[in-house]
Amino acid sequence: MKKITQVTLIFLLVYGNLFAQQEKGIIGYNNWLNPWTEFKPNKVEYGKPTQILSGNISRDTKLYKRDIYLLLGDVFVTDSSTLTIEPGTVIIGDFKTKGSLTISNGSKILAEGTHTDPIIFTSSRSVKKPGDWGGIFILGNAPTNKYGNESSINYGLRPSDSKSISYGGNDPNSNSGSLKYVRIEYAGKRTKDYGYFNALTLAGVGQHTIIENVMVSYCEGNSFNVLGGEVTLNKLVSYKSSSNDYEFNYGAQCWIINSLAIRSPYVSGADISRCMYISSFDQKEDADLTNNQTLVEAENLTLINLSDDLRNDIKVGLVNEAIYIGEDASFTIDKSVISGFNPAVIFDNKIKINSENLEKIQFTRTYFNNCKGNIFVKDVPNNEDLENWYGNRAFNNVYSKGPDSETFIDAKNLNRPDFRLRINRIIASNDLIDDDDDDD
Repeated sequence: MKKITQVTLIFLLVYGNLFAQQEKGIIGYNNWLNPWTEFKPNKVEYGKPTQILSGNISRDTKLYKRDIYLLLGDVFVTDSSTLTIEPGTVIIGDFKTKGSLTISNGSKILAEGTHTDPIIFTSSRSVKKPGDWGGIFILGNAPTNKYGNESSINYGLRPSDSKSISYGGNDPNSNSGSLKYVRIEYAGKRTKDYGYFNALTLAGVGQHTIIENVMVSYCEGNSFNVLGGEVTLNKLVSYKSSSNDYEFNYGAQCWIINSLAIRSPYVSGADISRCMYISSFDQKEDADLTNNQTLVEAENLTLINLSDDLRNDIKVGLVNEAIYIGEDASFTIDKSVISGFNPAVIFDNKIKINSENLEKIQFTRTYFNNCKGNIFVKDVPNNEDLENWYGNRAFNNVYSKGPDSETFIDAKNLNRPDFRLRINRIIASNDLIDDDDDDD
């Protein structure tokens, strides 16, 4: 009987370790990045367009895998129409006309790929580069914090009716459709007067809209831009964006879960860019402070900066903070990983460090690794009180220093990377990147 008990215990231990997973950062017993993502999209040949999409799509339309579609100029789905896209379909954004796709308020997109047959939006060029084409706009009827609750996107788009670029309303549960297993590559064109397009803009999108398993790679603008609305984001990937990976503004109420941002100090644009930028407004006088201000609740995120020489990249100014939090915004993050930044987090210097604001900005059960400083206020030289506050054991945060090879399962794999934490690799440490070499 004793031998049977011992064998059973050993079996349970082995079985438990076999299926164990780290609770912090992106999670899953299997690497959910496989096989639908692509980390070398410039090596993929998608073929030549066989169909053209242009102007207004004003009736229900379906795109099929058998065809390859060219987005020619600014394309709008209007008149409460639904654009349905079959799994495996390829849509190419035209470089010359800087193609873009806008789902207008009241219309829907149903782009539901599968993990083996994703839907792909990419560049028309043979040698693809960030900013080759525009991006995707999904506009909905959920509230914003702008006066009158309505606004419009611009970016130099040329709709036949101004309603095609308006967003915002009074329905937090509105439905603009769904994106599942979708890749968006080389978007983010630059405009003369309006800056960069974003790969995916969600403006006034409501809770019944589904956004999950979406990968943005090599975008010149922001990868994901959420303007107002109420939406849940699940299993998103931003890979080597030149601007921010995830930006939230205008009273967005957003829940982001089990998602990933991979930055590189060698591809960032001229402006400071971060994994997450959380703001309630661009100009305070433009915001209706009686409405909800921006709220972002994050859980199981992995924010990683991939660097060949992190200490040197920080020294020469190539590495910024992972998260920037603006005035009047609320942000909570739990069970997440922030690795390789300078520092991990910066608060806007208009945020007063008091109990009210510390209640609105929470970091719990989060793993800070290889960051030169953790949580700072912008332009404030001494942040010891803030660091001590979030370092309190009650928050259960962990501070460590370890190379990517020991921290993540397989972060350097160029074909099929795995950014989940290695089991039992979290070791508390005070040996963070220090300031000793700052004046060298």
